[in-house]
Amino acid sequence: MKRSSLILLSMMVVFAMFLAACGKAEEKNTASEQPKTESEKPKEEAPKKDVKLRVFSTFGGTDAAREAFQAAIDDFVSKNPNVKVENDTMSANDDGFRTKVNTDMNSGNEPDLLFYFVGADAQGFVDAGKVVSMNDILDANPEWKAGFNPTALENTRMQDGNIYAIPLTGYYEGLFVNKKIFADNNLELPTDWDKLKTAVSTLSKKGIIPLAAPFDQSHYVIEHFILSAAGAKGHDSGLANGIDPNWEKGYAAMKELYDLGAFPKDAATIDLSMASNYYAEGKAAMIIEGSWASGAWKEPAVIDNTTILPFPAMPGGVGTGKEIIGGFGSGFYLSKATYDNADKKDAAIELLKHMTSKDVIEKISLANGGLPAAAGVETKGATPVANDGFALAAGAPSVSRPIDNVVAPETFSTLRAGVQAVVTGKKSPADVLKEAKEIEDANKK
Repeated sequence: MKRSSLILLSMMVVFAMFLAACGKAEEKNTASEQPKTESEKPKEEAPKKDVKLRVFSTFGGTDAAREAFQAAIDDFVSKNPNVKVENDTMSANDDGFRTKVNTDMNSGNEPDLLFYFVGADAQGFVDAGKVVSMNDILDANPEWKAGFNPTALENTRMQDGNIYAIPLTGYYEGLFVNKKIFADNNLELPTDWDKLKTAVSTLSKKGIIPLAAPFDQSHYVIEHFILSAAGAKGHDSGLANGIDPNWEKGYAAMKELYDLGAFPKDAATIDLSMASNYYAEGKAAMIIEGSWASGAWKEPAVIDNTTILPFPAMPGGVGTGKEIIGGFGSGFYLSKATYDNADKKDAAIELLKHMTSKDVIEKISLANGGLPAAAGVETKGATPVANDGFALAAGAPSVSRPIDNVVAPETFSTLRAGVQAVVTGKKSPADVLKEAKEIEDANKK
């Protein structure tokens, strides 16, 4: 065969192989373009069910963090359009909110998330199994759990050793003082008992309310006078193991200041909100309140001239005048009914995690001057008095829960009613405390 023929034959073979390869490639491509079977198609995610959740809290009315709380809920809803959240609120200054919570919990109308007190106030519905322990939920979300200040979580632990409430912000209480009123009247700040008595006597004679406080809603008066007289240990012991004689001294001191004109003339009829208004309007020189209070005050002359001090120790007692009331005494509870509802459970837990996220906690803390429950959040306040409050809390040798956290609600109601009876001379401190002790013992049976 000639050389030219061999070359031609070789070229034809190569060309044939090329055509065959192209055919296989086309066949492969054609096969890949064939529609996939139903089992091979990617599955579309099923649309999330619409869920409605109710959150009950005291972030309403004039609460300083009301707008920040609502904004946090709105943010969650915008990211989860299938979830609708009813923001059900009442003022913490209205004792009716305790009644509402107890009624809802006992009637099967419990909210999905409840922001409420820990301790004695919650013991009833915790024992009844109306809310779930958060232990497993926290452990299942380690990153969320690690974001909390460990002390904050420990403060919400109940008698059975479990955590049922997830904290948001903590608080401190103390004696808020209008420095300008003191300066204008040549008075020293009430850093000890004698200075407090001098201020009360002087201001009362000049028609200025020395200490804005109601007799009925006398929560802060009771705990601070008893803390001043009995110290942290005596205060925190409650009445379970007997009546600390220093509690009598605390009630006796209320009458001592009452006789000097310490309280508003209408203290028997006003509530906490009205007492706060007296201070907010510059009509009162002092008020015993919590960190949340200053956020509701609007007068620059009051805000700019207010500081907060520990309530001074009284003579004859064992208090140091440095201990304070505070801590992390409230948090979010998750309803057992919601947890057992497959349609609501996941959405409720996600809402809980969102409302106690570091970002939300920081915003709430800034709004109400509370101590952030999240780790790594700088304690800063929107006003100088809030910063004074943070310094007060940081420097306290001990921080006690309020007395209504360590005695039964019925017992505390008796202690409250006893304030007016004692200061007006209708009952002795010993009589009031004996009655409260009997109620406490009966409640424990």
